[in-house]
Amino acid sequence: MKFGRVLTAMVTPFNDLQEVDYDQAKVLARHLVENGSDGLVVVGTTGESPTLSFEEKVNMYAAVKEAVGGRAAVIAGTGSNDTAGSVKLTRAAEQAGADAVMLVVPYYNKPSQEGLYQHFAAVANSTSLPVMLYNVPGRTSANLQPATAARLARIENIVALKEAAGSTDQATELMRLLPQDFMVYSGDDSMTLPLMSLGCEGIVSVVSHVVGKEIQEMVREFLAGNWREAARIHLELYPIFKGMFMTSNPVPVKEALNMLGIRVGPVRLPLVEASPEQKSEIRRLLTEAGKI
Repeated sequence: MKFGRVLTAMVTPFNDLQEVDYDQAKVLARHLVENGSDGLVVVGTTGESPTLSFEEKVNMYAAVKEAVGGRAAVIAGTGSNDTAGSVKLTRAAEQAGADAVMLVVPYYNKPSQEGLYQHFAAVANSTSLPVMLYNVPGRTSANLQPATAARLARIENIVALKEAAGSTDQATELMRLLPQDFMVYSGDDSMTLPLMSLGCEGIVSVVSHVVGKEIQEMVREFLAGNWREAARIHLELYPIFKGMFMTSNPVPVKEALNMLGIRVGPVRLPLVEASPEQKSEIRRLLTEAGKI
């Protein structure tokens, strides 16, 4: 299946008691779909997956699927550094109605390339759902090498990769080695246009929470061959692309959403809220983007 061009790595709303607010998650999901998102990644690392329980994750998948139905792809974040745990969660996501799953490179335990292959193969073989891999070495301390990604692409239901290594050279090698119909998404907002110029599918975005329509417009202009206009939009959005990562994700984007009146609540420890200086800078960025 095609997931679309602009996918939002959705935050998980909490109430004041830091409980998952499923009703507000439905509100947010519908808002995102109405404002530029072709698909939603639910309970990825932007959704604070390390601090959500198994039950909370499964309930989030079901809530978001109920909210958006068939209007957008619902991609469940089911990856972890525990293969058996990822298999169990992936099966639960399939039962909850998810359209696909996203599997992050296992973090902290630093598997070899063979270990990464065996991990992803085991999870993919446990489900009939399409699988998106997620490479983010800055967070995981392990880099999924292009040759390993190409080997994994031979598994029938592994169909996509979110690439956030921050390297156009690595992305170029991926596009050389992967099948033409394999979907590679930028995992960094500021790398969307450079990676699409190499043939990548689109973006799994954080900043689309606040400028989703603008990102969608940039993608459309690029695909229509209007590369100068796409570049103009990219340059205009660049300050907010970078500013939303001034401290650990999703702290800034949750603060931005709360400022915009889209209630998503706090982050869970060990993350803490933005500092007064950071809040001031987030407000400035939103003002310059014409959002407040």
